[in-house]
Amino acid sequence: MRVSVLLSAVLWYLTGVGWQRSSESTKKGFIYGKPGHPVKIYVKLHHHSPILVCMDIKHAEIETVDPTYQWIGPNEKPLTGNYRINKTKTGKLMVKDFLEPLSGLYTCTLSYKTIKAQTQEEKMVKQRYDFMLFVNPFAPGWKGACSDTIDCEDVTNHNILQARDRIEEFFRSQAKIFYHDFNKTIPAMHFVDHSFQVIRMDSCRPGFGKNEGLHSNCATCCVVCSPGTFSPDVDVTCQTCISIRTYGAKSCP
Repeated sequence: MRVSVLLSAVLWYLTGVGWQRSSESTKKGFIYGKPGHPVKIYVKLHHHSPILVCMDIKHAEIETVDPTYQWIGPNEKPLTGNYRINKTKTGKLMVKDFLEPLSGLYTCTLSYKTIKAQTQEEKMVKQRYDFMLFVNPFAPGWKGACSDTIDCEDVTNHNILQARDRIEEFFRSQAKIFYHDFNKTIPAMHFVDHSFQVIRMDSCRPGFGKNEGLHSNCATCCVVCSPGTFSPDVDVTCQTCISIRTYGAKSCP
């Protein structure tokens, strides 16, 4: 007796891969502020943030007299140095081992002097810079698979299709072996061409979702749910809950 086998499989994978993005950056990897506009940055879960600079590129290219810097964290309190917050005397900031609760608004105020050439009159000037930091996750192994390209989704899709072809070839070869086996007590296997399917499943982990309006420069990213929203499952949308005051909520109290 011969048995025909129809194979159908679903391969799950996370889409919406986001990388660190910003409208103001340099080749050194520093992220500069932009006066009057918050700079949005997306950081991988459990990875370090890029280095934030309390200055815009224009000020970085000229000499600043007696600059001082004050950083305010998402809790609206001055940031102090600790094992997660790496702050320098030159106004640079890096957040280590980024987690959901670390998301939010980071504000820096640059204070410096200007001196009039004719009168030598000194004036203190202040400039504020806002950085919005969001955490977005990705499956283990993303760094190794995507280290040579920024378009990680294309790499992921290619790898999945390659896996599908190899699995299909395995069952085809098994069917051939069974067909020529002299032991007729084992049912023969037949592989139906094109019966192995790969179905795209779009999902985000609990506490994360996609929001094209809020994250237009990272529309396909699974980004941490903002205060006032939550996501209890693998849906791609964060639901509204006005009583939530933290990032990454998985339930509505």
